[in-house]
Amino acid sequence: MSLFASQRVDELRDLLNRHNYLYYVMNSPEISDSEFDCLMHELEKLEREYPELDDEYSPTHRIGSDLNRSFEQTAHIRPMLSLGNTYSIDEVDKFVNTVREALPGEQVTIVGEMKYDGSSISLIYEDGRLIRAVTRGDGQVGDVVTENIKTIRSIPLVLQGEGWPKTFEIRGEVLLPWLEFERLNAEREANGEPLFANPRNAASGTLKMQNSAEVARRGLDAFFYYLLSDDLPADNHYENMQAAAGWGFKVTPVMQKFDTIDEIERFISQWDVERKGLPVATDGLVFKVNSLRQQLNLGYTAKSPRWAIAFKFAAERALTKLRFVSFEVGRTGVVTPVANLDPVLLSGTIVKRASLHNADIVSALDIHQGDMLYVEKGGEIIPKITGVDTAAREPGAEPVSFVSRCPVCDTPLTRDEGEAAWICPNHYGCPPQIVGRIEHFVGRRMMNIDGIGSETARQLYDKGFVRSIADIYDLTVKQLLTLDGFGPRSAERVLEGADASRQVPFDRVVYALSIPGVGQTMSKKVARAARSIDRLMAMTREELTAIDDVGPNMADEIIAYFADERNLQTVERLRAAGLQMQMPDDDGIERSDLLAGQSIVISGTFTRHSRDEYKAKIEQNGGKNVGSISKKTTAVLAGENMGPAKLEKARSLGIPLISEDQFLAMIGG
Repeated sequence: MSLFASQRVDELRDLLNRHNYLYYVMNSPEISDSEFDCLMHELEKLEREYPELDDEYSPTHRIGSDLNRSFEQTAHIRPMLSLGNTYSIDEVDKFVNTVREALPGEQVTIVGEMKYDGSSISLIYEDGRLIRAVTRGDGQVGDVVTENIKTIRSIPLVLQGEGWPKTFEIRGEVLLPWLEFERLNAEREANGEPLFANPRNAASGTLKMQNSAEVARRGLDAFFYYLLSDDLPADNHYENMQAAAGWGFKVTPVMQKFDTIDEIERFISQWDVERKGLPVATDGLVFKVNSLRQQLNLGYTAKSPRWAIAFKFAAERALTKLRFVSFEVGRTGVVTPVANLDPVLLSGTIVKRASLHNADIVSALDIHQGDMLYVEKGGEIIPKITGVDTAAREPGAEPVSFVSRCPVCDTPLTRDEGEAAWICPNHYGCPPQIVGRIEHFVGRRMMNIDGIGSETARQLYDKGFVRSIADIYDLTVKQLLTLDGFGPRSAERVLEGADASRQVPFDRVVYALSIPGVGQTMSKKVARAARSIDRLMAMTREELTAIDDVGPNMADEIIAYFADERNLQTVERLRAAGLQMQMPDDDGIERSDLLAGQSIVISGTFTRHSRDEYKAKIEQNGGKNVGSISKKTTAVLAGENMGPAKLEKARSLGIPLISEDQFLAMIGG
């Protein structure tokens, strides 16, 4: 494993988490959609190339959060996942073919519909009446915004017609129509208030207002796209949405069924043009498998359903002037160049900044001071510099040169041979790296200490209150009250969060330490293998590489981390503060060794559980999921319509096929 890969993965996760926060929580994105997708795709590629770095809590597995602490929160009945997306018709074709290959011998109908660009919402109805409205939040937990949703006149409070389930959930997008957006921004401009960048952010911010009368005045609208219940009126998505329209819901009129890719391509071409005349913002189309049974059998990845894909419309391009290039230092020391631009409106978003990623990209683009740069935006959040208008270059303009010393601590930068990133090696003295580790430590998936965001972490460092993560447990109310924006309650909340973090499980403590290359998933594996911090600190390279998915480079990183006296002192201070430094005898998950030593391939479609549920059952009973059949495979869990190639290979190798009933009997279910 490349050390740069490990550092770059950490850097990308930090960047993506920050921009998710700016977009979903603050409603003030700094970057545009195509650049965000570019960063996300880079991270996905690295995680595929280095599976030992994969992390179930990576931005690639998660959805950005829009939680607002001033609202009551509730868990979603079913997680609200995001969709995989593409900008290519060929990728849509690939998606359709992949679905058909996974459902051999079955007729597959695809439904295409408009992808509206708003704020996701989940509505719960009982006995034909709206009882709760919840934002997407982080996909698991959202804000309860029922009173604000009730002000949207297009949303039925009491259903019409007949035939709805006693209890059901319907999901959709809350939107601010273009006319209302323009009216609202005109009012804000007249009042000297900052303008909304686009209707999506305006809709999201409006939903989280405390004054429902003001929400009603803003003229929100909503379209709905998915129905969930244990008692649906039909066994397919299309008919369920038509039924929902009959109950009074605003369902997209742009919804068609397709049997061929040619039909899908014509649909894409039509709406790439006609969408521009719609009264609300859109950013693409969505294609879904129509049959609910087929959706169940296709299942989900950790982040998105396998039975749906979003097609994003082609990127738009603008030309704007480069003001200057700044160089920013991340938690792992990677120095990233950022183009600061004259503001330009692109696809409804004001673009001011765009990452240039590394020195090689700056050199390849041949960017000079004051150049006119082409900025491209496609899809959802982020911009990308795609070229330079050299004809507009001012005579004598100097090329942009990469810094040779850290722009913050002035340490000479280093660059490993064959790697793209320049790194500040002053890991324990460079302020942004220290602040980055503080932010990481208190994060929701680490120690979950509420009230310490990026600005607070910076203030804590600047005032000298926190220079090591262990200092967090020595903070006082008096110190916190000196921070900007802090009152008695917010100070108490930080201390309460620090106290509660003493119960955070050991595997999350390991992740919170910022051991290079050790993400959330690997922290769990390492913690479960070591069982305690003392054992982990004493493990040899051979013992570490014996842990599943721990390679030699990761083992060396762990050993080097605990060889540093500064880290040992931090660990001892955290131990003294009362943090969990060993795994409990019982981690709360029911497990068995009934499938110990078995490598099982899942193939075909099932009726009792989804493929993902069967994968979980295999792991919980000590077995290992494998994707392809080989001599090491011990069994194939075979459903209906098992692929003929896999069937033939299993037979040729003498690998037994087991049915759903046989498998469930094996694990006592």
